[in-house]
Amino acid sequence: MTATLINSASESAPNFAAAGRAHDSFNVPALKAQDEPEVLAFLARRPLHTVFMSGLIKDNGLVSELNRGTFYAHRDCTGKLDGVALIGHATLAESHSEDALNAFAQAAPACTKTRLILGEHDKISRVWDAFTAAGYTARSIAREHLLEQCLPVRHFDRVTDLRPATLADIVPVMEAHAAVAFDESGTNPMHTDPLGFRLRTARRIEQGRVWVWIKDDRLIFKADVVSDTPEVAYVEGVYVAPEERGKDYGSRCMMQMGLRLLARSVSVSLLVNEKNEGALRLYYKAGFQLRSFYDTIFIHRAEAK
Repeated sequence: MTATLINSASESAPNFAAAGRAHDSFNVPALKAQDEPEVLAFLARRPLHTVFMSGLIKDNGLVSELNRGTFYAHRDCTGKLDGVALIGHATLAESHSEDALNAFAQAAPACTKTRLILGEHDKISRVWDAFTAAGYTARSIAREHLLEQCLPVRHFDRVTDLRPATLADIVPVMEAHAAVAFDESGTNPMHTDPLGFRLRTARRIEQGRVWVWIKDDRLIFKADVVSDTPEVAYVEGVYVAPEERGKDYGSRCMMQMGLRLLARSVSVSLLVNEKNEGALRLYYKAGFQLRSFYDTIFIHRAEAK
């Protein structure tokens, strides 16, 4: 995933009406602001897998244009919450029953804004089947490893100049992140959404969520803390300058940043493409361990016939 997909600038809520469907027909009503405590308690049952959604809610609220989508609920026959989904630019779901997963799978394709589906490998195929039946095709599909870093962190040589970015660093930060986004999704947000991308980057910098190592006016390392909760800090957009790779800079920075994050979170997590062997070596060297497999599907909608 790229940082443009989580905790990003505003975008309209899912347009179910434009798709000719009503989400209520799938028994997945939109959640309201007063539902936030119940939703956060539900997501807290599996924090490593729900940090994407819980982080958005804690940053922006359950109902916010900053979420680039709308949160929906599924309840069992007793009225108990057994599923929560974010349906919008990025579609994510946490389901504790087959009924909830099926309902979200059927409802999600009605949103005309979806460009990314992310989920655990053993669940996402059902959702993707519903999207393909609705006329979507994949631009790319990637198998991701969900990795987790916990204490203790082994001894390492500290990077003296690793620090939170400031707005003075925004240009090299944007360039580095655009390079990561292009490698992962095939699109460059500096070209497709230059103003929105700049606003999103500036907001994350102002939140103290972007870490950089700049040496001799060159950006060597960058990473974004997308979600920062007491249970899990989720990191993405990790970049090491190409000419500096293979020198242990990335693993050292990830350990040093990790120590700071682990002072307030139980663990640090991230997703990495299984084909990115260099990144996998970096993270394992930094103490991350494999926890699960995810699939990331970047999609585009087939032209209406």
